[in-house]
Formats: sequence, structure tokens, C-alpha cells
Amino acid sequence: MNKLIMIDPDKCTGCGQCEMSCSLEHEGECNPTLSRIKIAKGTSVFISVPVTCLQCGTALCMEVCPVNAISRDSKTGAYIVDAERCVGCRLCEMACPLGAIEIRPDKHVAMKCDLCDGEPMCVKFCLPGALTYVLEEKIGFVRRREAIKKLSRSLEKITLESAR
Repeated sequence: MNKLIMIDPDKCTGCGQCEMSCSLEHEGECNPTLSRIKIAKGTSVFISVPVTCLQCGTALCMEVCPVNAISRDSKTGAYIVDAERCVGCRLCEMACPLGAIEIRPDKHVAMKCDLCDGEPMCVKFCLPGALTYVLEEKIGFVRRREAIKKLSRSLEKITLESAR
């Protein structure tokens, strides 16, 4: 049973702990440019959204790789980049609809989330709880439950406002 990182943008504060813990885990230094998760920040309104590989059912990054440098880990279900095979052609980067894979400029090798061998550090250090690591088949259920909670809160606000 595969697990995935689920993102709740409403809980993200933009603190960057996920980026720092990821780069520390993979590169041995706190450097957001070396992180496999990035915080996308809005410019017109204050909004922060973590962006990372969603381990797509059909991984376009893997399908376009001309040297077969991306494969699926049977243990975690994560798509893994083989740095020895990667030629840095950027086809994976162009194919990813989320921009969740990129080429390291210093090593000319693709880097993306590998789920930290089943123990994602970004999730562990996300204090606001914007990132959770859940079973793949539970994502739909969790999303529906959250939508119902939001709808309930909205209806409650409308009821309170109309009572005034």
C-alpha cells in the first residue's frame, strides 16, 4: 500500500521548515534551493503553497526520460532518479505539470521527492500540519471530509451573519 504526501494549502504558513528539513536530509545542509519541496508564494495576496512530487499514477517525467533514469521504488511507490544515468536533458522538468522536478545547476542531474524512503522529513517537520503522509486510497476520503468541514464552516458564518 503506497502512501503519498497530501498538501493542505490553507494550513501552510510559508515558514520553510519543509524545505530546510528536505535539503538537510538529502544534501546535509539547510538550503532551500536544494530542497525537493518548494514553497510557491503568491504575489498579489499572501498565500503559500508547498509544491512537491505527487507521485503521479502516470509519471510523465519517467515516460519522457530518454535514458530511463527514473524508476518506481517498489517499497514506497516513489519515482526515483538514478543520478548515474541522468544526463540533465530537462525533458522530465518540461513534462511535469507541477514543476516538481528540476535539474540541479551544480550537478546537472534531476532531483525530485523520493518520499525519504517512506519517512518524509518535510511532513515530520511541518508544524502547521499542511503536509501529511497518508495512504493513497484515503486521499479522496480525506479531501471529501475536509470539503464538508469547510462547507459547514461557511454555512455557519452565513447563518451568523443573517441573524444579525
